[in-house]
Amino acid sequence: MGVAVIGASMTKFGQRDAWIQELLSQAGEECLDDAGVTPDDVEHLYVSNMASGEFQGQTGVMNALAHDLGVLPAYSERVDQTSSSGGAGIYEAWQSVASGASDMTLLVGGEKMTHKTTGQATDIIASITHPTEYKHGVTLPSFAGMTARHYLERFDAPRESLARVAVKNHRNGVDNPNAQFQKEIDVETALESPIIADPLRLYDFCPITDGSAAMLFTTEERAAEIADEYAVVSGIGGATDTHVVHERDDPTVMGGVVESSEEAYEMAGLGPDDLDVAELHDMFTILEFLQLEGIGVADQGTAWELAMDGETAKDGSLPVNTSGGLKSKGHPLGASGVAQGVEIYEQLVGEAGPRQVEADVGLACNVGGFGNCVITTVMEAAE
Repeated sequence: MGVAVIGASMTKFGQRDAWIQELLSQAGEECLDDAGVTPDDVEHLYVSNMASGEFQGQTGVMNALAHDLGVLPAYSERVDQTSSSGGAGIYEAWQSVASGASDMTLLVGGEKMTHKTTGQATDIIASITHPTEYKHGVTLPSFAGMTARHYLERFDAPRESLARVAVKNHRNGVDNPNAQFQKEIDVETALESPIIADPLRLYDFCPITDGSAAMLFTTEERAAEIADEYAVVSGIGGATDTHVVHERDDPTVMGGVVESSEEAYEMAGLGPDDLDVAELHDMFTILEFLQLEGIGVADQGTAWELAMDGETAKDGSLPVNTSGGLKSKGHPLGASGVAQGVEIYEQLVGEAGPRQVEADVGLACNVGGFGNCVITTVMEAAE
């Protein structure tokens, strides 16, 4: 059964006074309004959220949201797949409609993080690493630094290429009113910012963020009846890689990205040459290179050339992270994958405003941990 997206919303990302329940409710209400659908129509409700218990001491967020939105007695479920919880939520929502279990499924993703210190938030996130790695003080930023150094030296890539990813995504964020940072930077600023995990500097990292996003799914048949413009989930795939990162054969290959994108392409009957726009999980700038290679847009060790040549800019051959990406838009863990889907949906139905590009096919890649689990989604504009 074909699955369509008929509505989407995203709250302002950044430092918010609202707590998790308020953030989720805001995105859910705005998504239903966007689609012109009443709460009574919702049969399944999924909430993508990684750590509301750890960050805020609140569990059962899906039941609270069902009550707040008035979607009772809809089936509700919380989806936790670490930082790819949003992408996993898209997978669950797609399954619920494709299987015939639901005709109208609402997905809301959100996280409240900024009330914690950077050290506290980093420690909560680092708990997703292998216990042995965690015991030795490994964090995701340290993995990123080691991988970036290996990539730059092995493929003779200039340090400037990583800075150009940050510059591009900050530029795109200026056009996104919901982005955490709406401020352009230049290459020199990125290269001279403080070192965080050598060779990566401050502007190579995404911020800690509060925010939420939502998408509404239904059958293609019902979408054609109630929506003038909609998008279709034509392919989706999920995959995992080793939990212990140093056990991978090649640290510059994200196996979960390769496997999930191949699965999504096969389902859609499309390939990397068909893409018009992509949202990638740039939690660290180096990850944009690894994912461009993993989804088949660039050969191994060459994605940095796309950044240097401007091919991934908004006016390039494949615009990447037109939303500003995690780098500029922000990274509220459970919301990030949903927000990627929101951006692709808005690009496909022509609602991206100043960020709009010509797009009939879009891809979103949401990464959990350091590539431990990945969801890749291919969406097309409805004909």
